[in-house]
Amino acid sequence: MTASPRIGVYPGTFDPITLGHMDIIRRGAKLVDRLVIGVTTNPSKSPMFSLDERMAMVRREVEAIGGEIHVVCFDSLLMNFAEREGASMIVRGLRAVADFEYEYQMAGMNQQLNDRIETVFLMADVGLQPIASKLVKEIAMFGGDIAKFVSPDVCRDVVARVEKIGRRGS
Repeated sequence: MTASPRIGVYPGTFDPITLGHMDIIRRGAKLVDRLVIGVTTNPSKSPMFSLDERMAMVRREVEAIGGEIHVVCFDSLLMNFAEREGASMIVRGLRAVADFEYEYQMAGMNQQLNDRIETVFLMADVGLQPIASKLVKEIAMFGGDIAKFVSPDVCRDVVARVEKIGRRGS
């Protein structure tokens, strides 16, 4: 009898995808046979990039990693999405204690919704822990250098978007 493939879901808005996200994707992909990156909308966030743009950006960035990594959009409860994808685990990255408190609460709620899907936390690489998409966008909007937080391609995407919508503080 062949074992079922281990499928993990790594959800996020990825607006934009950062080096911290990429670290979690690389490491999370080693834990499963297939990693599904779920790009979602978040009503409490104002995205810089459209869903289609974020999907394309994530696909481009993960292309070089190899392995079975799929990029899928979703707009539903995470646990419903994970179940549809056949996932047995949710992969989440942690940067700091504040992340843990929020993620711990979310993991508890998700377990109440579906106790067959585990949440696995990966600590961000120590050099990448301060990186957050929100801060990357803020730095870019004020003309700061974001090159050490995102890939060169993503840096170009963000700078071009900031030029299009107008930089703050000028």
